[in-house]
Parts: sequence; structure tokens; C-alpha cells
Amino acid sequence: MIEKLLPFQVQRIYYLYNITNERGGHRHKVTKQALICLGGSCEIYVHDGEEEIFFLLDSNDKCLIIEPEDWHTMKNFSEGAILLVLASEYYDAEDYIDQKYI
Repeated sequence: MIEKLLPFQVQRIYYLYNITNERGGHRHKVTKQALICLGGSCEIYVHDGEEEIFFLLDSNDKCLIIEPEDWHTMKNFSEGAILLVLASEYYDAEDYIDQKYI
């Protein structure tokens, strides 16, 4: 019951698959996200404004929490990778910030 372990209530669920290029490249005003690679693997680049970190999601028992201020990019998807995203908010184009940091 992952929904009981997350630090937010899930409002939106989607997944990425058959990805051959980089995805993300933004941060949010309010949305928090939980990323789980259900199959295969991918790398997640996160920059919180002070520190850059790379995470390898290569097992479905790993979950990465992305805070709203975290600039994030998903890349290097293995063949057949499926990335599940659980989000704290419904989709809202106004919630996206495309500037890394000023």
C-alpha cells in the first residue's frame, strides 16, 4: 500500500514508456511526485537549487520523491523501461516552471 507511505495524497497517476530521449526538464510550483521504475531502468537528474544529484531507478522497490523545487530530468531509459509517476496534484500547465534557477 504505497499510498500510505507517501508524504502526499495521490491525485494523478501516469507512466512513461518507450522513451528514447530525455523527459522532464522542469520543476513545479506545488506538485510533489513519486517515481518508480516498474521495469527496466532510468536515471533521474535532480537539482534542488543547491545540489545536483543523479539517481538510478533500476528496481521496482525503489521510490524517488521529487519536491516541487526540484528541477528534474529523466533520461537513459533502458529498453522496455516503464516509469510510474504518482503526483500530488492534478495536471495544471500553470504549475510547471521551465527555468532551472535564476
